[in-house]
Amino acid sequence: MTSDDENAFDSSDDFEDEDDLDLSAEDDDEIDEDDEIGAEGNRIVGGLPKGVLEYVARNIVDDPDGVFVETSERRGGDVELRLHVSPSDMGKVIGRRGRVAQALRQVVAAAGTKEGVRASLDIVD
Repeated sequence: MTSDDENAFDSSDDFEDEDDLDLSAEDDDEIDEDDEIGAEGNRIVGGLPKGVLEYVARNIVDDPDGVFVETSERRGGDVELRLHVSPSDMGKVIGRRGRVAQALRQVVAAAGTKEGVRASLDIVD
């Protein structure tokens, strides 16, 4: 036997124990990887709209470290998001005639709908 034969793949190297390899499909009931998980293991309500808002806002402004999003849960499962940005970036977040702010509100509402909650956005000084 040559050294090439020793390094060749041997079909007996396959998994002998089926427990070593789990090929089962994930259940649809499981939580998506993008959902935020609280300290107690519970899903944070409004995690998806908050993540989307933070991502978009950080990419619009000049100072991404100045972006901060507060969330509060209201009656009926509604979520209110409050966006804080640096004073110098306030104009970029509001936009001409409030068009950027309105677009942000629509994106946040759409992300909330995907999560099954009604999400609203307030831009705070």
